[in-house]
Amino acid sequence: MNKSIIRYILGHVLLLTSALMLLPALVGLIYLEHEGFTYLFVAACCFVVGFFMTRSKPNNTTLYLKEGCISTSLAWILLSLVGCIPFCITGEITSFTDALFETISGFTTTGASILSDVEALSHCSLLWRSFTHWIGGMGVLVFLLAIVPLSGGSNINLMRAESPGPSVGKLVPKMKYTARILYIIYFGLTLIQFILLLVGRMPVFDAVCTAFGTAGTGGFGIRNDSIAGYSPYLQWVITIFMLLFGVNFNAYYFILFGNARKAFKMEEVRCYFIIVAVSVAVITIELFRSAVPFANALRDSSFQVASIITTTGFSTADFNLWSGTSRTILVMLMFVGACAGSTGGGMKVSRFVILFKTVFKELDSYIHPKRIQKLSLDGKPIEHDVVRSINVYFITFTVIFAASLLLVSLEGKDLVTNFTAVAATINNIGPGLELAGPTQNFVHFSILTKYVLMFDMLAGRLELFPLLILFHPAVWRDIHTTHRRWKRKRMEE
Repeated sequence: MNKSIIRYILGHVLLLTSALMLLPALVGLIYLEHEGFTYLFVAACCFVVGFFMTRSKPNNTTLYLKEGCISTSLAWILLSLVGCIPFCITGEITSFTDALFETISGFTTTGASILSDVEALSHCSLLWRSFTHWIGGMGVLVFLLAIVPLSGGSNINLMRAESPGPSVGKLVPKMKYTARILYIIYFGLTLIQFILLLVGRMPVFDAVCTAFGTAGTGGFGIRNDSIAGYSPYLQWVITIFMLLFGVNFNAYYFILFGNARKAFKMEEVRCYFIIVAVSVAVITIELFRSAVPFANALRDSSFQVASIITTTGFSTADFNLWSGTSRTILVMLMFVGACAGSTGGGMKVSRFVILFKTVFKELDSYIHPKRIQKLSLDGKPIEHDVVRSINVYFITFTVIFAASLLLVSLEGKDLVTNFTAVAATINNIGPGLELAGPTQNFVHFSILTKYVLMFDMLAGRLELFPLLILFHPAVWRDIHTTHRRWKRKRMEE
């Protein structure tokens, strides 16, 4: 195993973290909050450690898929551990477990919180919470690929390990330029939303935090009522941009470079908007039947459908009080998720599209046994490896979900709370139902349950396998063998 390249990548992650923490430190300076010095101190420590870890460049810069997965998993764990330190030092979150839960929830864009009174936090901590969404939305290593030549031509393995979806492709021949294009689109959409929020007279600080939370499809609100206290105009702006950030970014690439027809022909994007439209229509009817004015019913249903399917987690209403049909639709949307190649979580629409195509192909084989059929998506044949990986993904997801649900159930809470809490974390949603609902938080769960849910959040964000590979015995044997070789070489010298 190439441990030096892993060390080098983790060093760059620390350097990046030190730079990112300067933003909340600046906000602390603007609002004259002493908590800002904490972020500055942690940033300085990260810089020193990262500097020494990156002083010597690895001789071998080749990064295979195994090293890419390990680097990605360790980077996200390291990022979460470092990111929670300011909360602990300032005392705004007294428990290390709770601080780590909040930070992992931020970076994985889950939005599940342990805070009962969000407004009690300092401005710099509120910004850091929302900023973690923006950092984790597109992926910290994708950002590194855009600015740092980490691993020559093999750096697609980093993007493959971190990017959501059944397959990862290049927009342009070089991965560095692909990463830059993705971040240009990401930043551009964030900036447009920020401007539109300001047009709706949202305070600047609120607009920055909300834009970060929407772009990363995270959902950390800076008010105790999340988004409910803002005007209908602002709620509609957030609704639209939640949906936009749930679209495969390849579609935006096609539009930017004059191929809008190709973008609109993407099957995944069409299915995504069809699911949204049908869900909004059904829930709007359900709310209207329960004596909610049509305008309010349409706005609330559109907002919550967009929030759940894109796994953002903002809320404008207590959907825990909605009808059984409406809540069932929302739970189903938790699992569907957004498009592959977006900042949204969940299983991804593309996986379900391919899965249904596989089912129909199997049914056709019963009717026409001799017919040779090839699965295709957007007019291109789907490789067998992609179909196999999707099948394995669903099996693995089911096993992890069932095991997590069993462990969480040991706490003795009701089934709806346990089921939706696991669903909301592994799919990076945020709020669930009952005791995990939009008006509740996760502080009342036990320490064991919180760590199970933290694992689920990381596993869901990293598409399961990059995190699971850390627990494979072969990886640890490889690490041990590499260490023995290094030790023997040092003794010979």
